Amino acid sequence: MDVRSDFALKLQLAHVAEQAIASEVKDALESVVTHMNGGRSPYRGGRALVTLLKAVRSTAATADEWQVVRLIQDSLDYAEGRILRPDFEERYRLFQRSAEPSSPHQDYLARTLSASLAFFAQLGDQYLRRHPGASPSEVLTHVEAVARDAGYMQRSQEQPGRYRILRGSAEMAAWLEQVFRNRIDLEDPEQAARRIVMSPESLAVLAADKEGQLLLRAAEIQRRRGGLKALRKAVEDPRASELDLQRALDGQHWIFGGQFASQAVQRRLVPGDEVDIPLIRGDGALHIVELKRSMSLQGSLVKRHRGCWVPTAEVHDAVSQAVNYLVGLDEHRLRIRDELGIETRRASALVLIGHPSVQPNVAEDEINEALRTLNTHMSRVEVVTYKELVDNAERALTGWQ
Repeated sequence: MDVRSDFALKLQLAHVAEQAIASEVKDALESVVTHMNGGRSPYRGGRALVTLLKAVRSTAATADEWQVVRLIQDSLDYAEGRILRPDFEERYRLFQRSAEPSSPHQDYLARTLSASLAFFAQLGDQYLRRHPGASPSEVLTHVEAVARDAGYMQRSQEQPGRYRILRGSAEMAAWLEQVFRNRIDLEDPEQAARRIVMSPESLAVLAADKEGQLLLRAAEIQRRRGGLKALRKAVEDPRASELDLQRALDGQHWIFGGQFASQAVQRRLVPGDEVDIPLIRGDGALHIVELKRSMSLQGSLVKRHRGCWVPTAEVHDAVSQAVNYLVGLDEHRLRIRDELGIETRRASALVLIGHPSVQPNVAEDEINEALRTLNTHMSRVEVVTYKELVDNAERALTGWQ
């Protein structure tokens, strides 16, 4: 995806700079502007611009400048195309003089609205000519149907510069989105449905297939298998650090179970603490994942105590760290909810630590049983080994096929 960098973004960043207080935040913003001004084209973008903007967001969060965090998130959304230019310019009134009471886009909106109303009036007139006895309700129903299909307008291949609206496109897109949302795990079912409906080639493939989903399902399984293979390799690597494991898990929230809807972008939710992987459950509540080492764990997972295997201090220290995170989230719940839109009142935590191979003298079942016994006595924190996580994900993926 292209990264947008233009004069509007530069003006908005100047507004952000006015809100910044800490010198390190100002310096990070200056690095963004320097990058934008350093190319052959008027404003340089690229993935480097996104990286620099994310660095500003992280620096501002560290400095507790949450207003700057929100503004920079707008900058990122605009650069990556999630905010349209007219909305972005209007939101910050980038090109308005203080004496101008009207929006610079007002004339454009007026002409667009006028043309749209004229077009729909023409549609109603054509429908009445074909159906002289039609009621007003029937005319409006026809116009609404065409309006829905217009969202999937296509360029004419035979007549350049002309466009066509295929009747029934909106209904097909709604059906596809329903299929994707309920039967296939895709990041954006609506976007996938729109892309396929607007592609005649894809429509032909779907029309020839009874379920219209086999290829997409196979592609998703292949993607997940690739991610799981990379994770298993990192988990079994005796040299892998916590950062290596975090990179292997990043963006793969499905591995933790179907109850998670997404992975949050912001990791620094509480001053002084940065969670390893923040997940969002289906009910909107936060679930944090605390990562410790796997094969390179210094120490053991369990020890013998009065004839039983019990978790070691290494495990209990990791649990205490997760509990401290949850306490901090509870104390800052209102601010996190208001500023970031994340609910932490029912937050829970998962501690990933170790691998049964670090204790070859203890059976894997004994280690898992000791950790499960610990888990039954904790309401908000769960401890799992990396191997058990990967094995569970492997079984779930096999059953999903």
